[in-house]
Amino acid sequence: MEINTVLYFLTASILLTLAPGPDNMYLLAKSLSSGARCGVALSAGLASGIVFHTTLVILGVAALIQSSALAFVGMKCIGAAYLLYLAWKAFHEDGELQIGEADDSAAYGVLYRRGVLMNVLNPKVLLFFLAFLPQFVDSSSEALSWHIAQLGAIFAFQAFVIFSLIAICAGSVRIFISRTKNLNRILGIMQGVVLTGIALAILLS
Repeated sequence: MEINTVLYFLTASILLTLAPGPDNMYLLAKSLSSGARCGVALSAGLASGIVFHTTLVILGVAALIQSSALAFVGMKCIGAAYLLYLAWKAFHEDGELQIGEADDSAAYGVLYRRGVLMNVLNPKVLLFFLAFLPQFVDSSSEALSWHIAQLGAIFAFQAFVIFSLIAICAGSVRIFISRTKNLNRILGIMQGVVLTGIALAILLS
């Protein structure tokens, strides 16, 4: 793969990742409420989901889902239901709203899995990669799958780096706003609203 192609792809990927979107908003809200480490764990999960979508593109499953209305609708409903469940938890569970770093490493595992599921169950991400990745490879190449895998790995890595930086910055400034009255509840509501918005966007897409 030519270096110019990689640079063009990396530039486009960084711009797309920095563009305001549901993942960025939820990551920001979670990092403000639970700290930078939790945000980085969530970032790792979101980046891992990208690897899953890249694999589906290579296997051709993404094209199958795109051509099957039933499969696409089913995936949308499952993804939206999961996000609405997370939104319900954010609205009702006080444990999600505490300001402070988690002491139990298991909490990071939970957030990692949440990031993976949020990405994997979003069909819009799957269709995006189906349209985006092939634009940067030669369709006549004998190593087409390998090239797509490389691009997917590059996208996942830069997304993890950028998301982690967002989490670290948000985790730092929360120290200065932690004295705000009812901040825990405000952040919980913000998380719930963002998750509900993502679910509705998936269902209406």
